[in-house]
Amino acid sequence: MKQHTQFPVFALFLGIFLLSQNVYGQRPPAAPVAEMRGAWIATSFNIDWPSKPGLSIDRQKVEFDSLLDVLKAMNMNAVFVQVRPSGDAMYRSPNVPWSKFLMGQQGVAPPDSTYDPMQYMIEAAHRRRMEFHAWLNPYRATLDLDTAALSPLHPLRSLPDNRKAQWFFRYGRRYYFNPANPSVQQYLVNVVKDIVLRYDVDGIHFDDYFYPYKEAGETLNDYNEFASDPRGFSTIEDWRRDNVSRLVSAVSANIHKLKPYVRFGIGPFGVWRNRDQDPVMGSDTRAGVTCYDDLYADVLLWLKNGWIDYVAPQLYWSIGFVPADYEKLVDWWSKNTYGKQLYIGHAAYKINNAPNDVNWTRPDEIKRQIQMNRSNPNVSGSIFFSTKPLLRNPLGVQDSLINDLFKTQALVPPVASLSKMPPATPQICRIEGSPSSVRLAWNICDVIAAEQMPYYFAIYRFQGEAVGDFRNPRNLLATTAFNADADKWTYEDQTAVEGEYYTYVVMAFNRPNVQSYSSAPVFVKKTASTAKRKKKIFGYLF
Repeated sequence: MKQHTQFPVFALFLGIFLLSQNVYGQRPPAAPVAEMRGAWIATSFNIDWPSKPGLSIDRQKVEFDSLLDVLKAMNMNAVFVQVRPSGDAMYRSPNVPWSKFLMGQQGVAPPDSTYDPMQYMIEAAHRRRMEFHAWLNPYRATLDLDTAALSPLHPLRSLPDNRKAQWFFRYGRRYYFNPANPSVQQYLVNVVKDIVLRYDVDGIHFDDYFYPYKEAGETLNDYNEFASDPRGFSTIEDWRRDNVSRLVSAVSANIHKLKPYVRFGIGPFGVWRNRDQDPVMGSDTRAGVTCYDDLYADVLLWLKNGWIDYVAPQLYWSIGFVPADYEKLVDWWSKNTYGKQLYIGHAAYKINNAPNDVNWTRPDEIKRQIQMNRSNPNVSGSIFFSTKPLLRNPLGVQDSLINDLFKTQALVPPVASLSKMPPATPQICRIEGSPSSVRLAWNICDVIAAEQMPYYFAIYRFQGEAVGDFRNPRNLLATTAFNADADKWTYEDQTAVEGEYYTYVVMAFNRPNVQSYSSAPVFVKKTASTAKRKKKIFGYLF
């Protein structure tokens, strides 16, 4: 009788629990162990960095370090830094003028000739175990019409007038590089090649600016060019798309020839085509601008042909926003990746700052978006635009990331297509202990090719005397410095608790973030004074 009276009570609570799951939705997906967590750091108009032109070098460094420290506290693992805002450079270049957003006038170098902002930024990011992706705006030549303020090194100043007319066109209040000109295409390829060759970047990133966004009363005056060399295209629109695709293809080929591990990605406008423009492939949206029809960016072609390694569409709308619903667009892009990685661009700048969309006043809008991403197996992470809004913490978004969504660290998702072979397998060779820590050291053997040399390592720690789930980020104890010397392949675990048993495993990773086989596990008991290693022989612990 007692058993019968207990069963209905249990069944009642079970029914309430299941009902609550149906009413309030499924349990939110857990954070994955590998997830892109990036932020765009914009330099145009000093949006994110530096805070204003003309700062001292020390102040520039302090500001950048501060940005990275906050992003690192949010467990971000990559930054996408705008190093070419508009025909200029936030780095030392023999062919491209210094950006006016650095020292206040285009072409004016920092006072210390040994200082290279991009070199400093790369090293600062890598010290924090964060990837650095160089973000370029390829076609935008100026941000206004004041050509007299341009550096003599800028092609709009340095070229003879007849070539300027071939290289550039005016549209609205700006000048643009002409995508149809083969010399322009080669010039832009060379700009990218120079960065890849001279800097230790993890990726090259183009944003959404290809042909200019349309403006009322403005037309593109390239009809004579099209008529003189249509290259077999019957419409000028297809011809323009091919102009852009030629650059994307050439940049991709050069990057992967020079450094095969460097990723090339695009952050396009969030709508490729509306369904009324393309009933078969278009998304269920009513966007006023589309990649394909207005910017002449055939992103799906680039994905299909393998010219880009990832796509990061700027889905800067809220869940439920009727003209361009975030949920519908995540679903659409996830079905059109052609096997490439998909990162979602989030509008951090709109949080509590979008008068035409009340959804951005919801404190959980970004949380819901990230949970939606994690529920889709074809989404590999997020990138936020831009950094400053995250630092201002509108509606507690920074708190939400630190304390909830990004509470645990995450590895950068691997790009297996860029890896010829996995890195060599590490072996833990020494375990030591102290009253406050457990120290591990490891090495690698049987390295046959240079591609097998590890770039960094991940240390996993499992509770108890068995290997647990590598997919659980709580078991990822730490990652090591990038490209560390072999005599620094060590780690000190200062969180081990006296009297506890732990299992440690080390994995190696290469530049495309592909992992090795795991090391043989080591089993450790943390004592008051040291760490006692336990051997496992024929399945028994001794």
